[in-house]
Amino acid sequence: MTTNHQKNIATFIHLSTFSRFLIPLGNFIGPIVLWIMNKDKSEFIDKHGKQAINFQMSILLYAVIIGTLTIPFFIFKVFNGLDFIDFHGFHDFHINVNEPSPLLLISGGILGFLAVAGFILELIFIVIASLKARDGEIYEYPLTINFLK
Repeated sequence: MTTNHQKNIATFIHLSTFSRFLIPLGNFIGPIVLWIMNKDKSEFIDKHGKQAINFQMSILLYAVIIGTLTIPFFIFKVFNGLDFIDFHGFHDFHINVNEPSPLLLISGGILGFLAVAGFILELIFIVIASLKARDGEIYEYPLTINFLK
């Protein structure tokens, strides 16, 4: 039987991820501290703590991947108008790249949209997980890699 105290702790584990808006890396520090202090007291708290930490680690991994993919867009924006490649190696062969292709711009827009949509979905999933924990239910975040089992 899950007590109200256990439900409250599990709820606060999920909600503590919002501390990142006040404390750098608070989305990791808050849940880890609450989980470590209470994981031995209840299997319910242990499961919710692992889910919250796994979700935050997954979000970090996805953000690093999207951030890495957006590096070319950043480079083209910062160095706009400069010739990246100006090659006059042969008589009739000339390469001059100073503008990104439309495909690069479209894919940059898609990556930007994915980043914003991912952020909004993250907030929604955290609120849902908090409500499920409050109700005494186990919640598994979607698209989560289980680093902690």
